[in-house]
Amino acid sequence: MLKIILFEDNKSLREMIFHLLNGTEGFMCVGAYPDASNLDFKIEKGEPDVVLMDIDLPGINGIEATRKIKNNFPAVQVLIQSVFAEDEKVFEAICAGASGYLLKNTAPIKLLEALQEVHDGGSPMSASIARKVLSAFQKEKSKNILTDFNLTDREIQVLEFMVQGMSYKMIADACSITLDGVRFHARNIYEKLHVHSKSEAIIKALKHKIV
Repeated sequence: MLKIILFEDNKSLREMIFHLLNGTEGFMCVGAYPDASNLDFKIEKGEPDVVLMDIDLPGINGIEATRKIKNNFPAVQVLIQSVFAEDEKVFEAICAGASGYLLKNTAPIKLLEALQEVHDGGSPMSASIARKVLSAFQKEKSKNILTDFNLTDREIQVLEFMVQGMSYKMIADACSITLDGVRFHARNIYEKLHVHSKSEAIIKALKHKIV
């Protein structure tokens, strides 16, 4: 059972997603809130696998809430949902630790697939968001000098698959190693790149032309 906490200030949308999750086999909404006040208490109470986070919340905005969740509950994955497609919002969310970024016009079935994908180690993004991210990273790659982070060949291979949006299970199959083996390499990658999440590792890999 995939446990989700939802932060969404639009009441009708919040209720729609709540009923969608609880009406779909394999999903459970363990909390639906209009804001991110008392954030730590809500996360501790619900023990979610994934948080579906609106970026434009009253009080603590979704980016700050995401950063706080990743600092205090690093195992919890955060999927951003927003009406904003601006580069700045997208990159702020990713740098805060979000594992995916969807626009609010995403179809319900795609939303469910994205929640599962985030839980499985993927980084789902709406197509228009993905294009913006790739375009920006391509520009950054042309401006940065290659930096040696002393990654092994296997770590570079795992990192390359991460950049392609593959889940840990998919990477394990592609590399013919165990899931624990992928997690071991991922921890080494994060340590060597001085990052704390998969999203940060992807950003740094592309920025420094590691893959």
